[in-house]
Amino acid sequence: MSNEFIYSVIMVVSVFISSISQILLKKSTEKEYKKAIYEYLNPLVLMGYTLFFGCTLVNVIALRYIPLSMAPILESSGYIFVTVLGYICLKEKISKRKRLGMSIILLGILIFSL
Repeated sequence: MSNEFIYSVIMVVSVFISSISQILLKKSTEKEYKKAIYEYLNPLVLMGYTLFFGCTLVNVIALRYIPLSMAPILESSGYIFVTVLGYICLKEKISKRKRLGMSIILLGILIFSL
């Protein structure tokens, strides 16, 4: 396997973990807090931002080994991950418009990959 493929996979996994952190941050907004500072110092928010930071570092490393033109394509998979995770974890509905959008994103990824 080439380095480009390995780092592309690493970047997609990083995008998936970043999507998980977005779900954690959204989950944290469902709670009421006594003081405003506790909105930022709760475990979900701290974990969410820690994951975001880690994913950013991993993406910077991955970008050293993959073509820069491939990065936006790999990053666009995050829209699909967030939508699916929102459906699973937050019980959000996936509308026809969202399904169409995800289909277009997948088609674009496939076309670029070939």
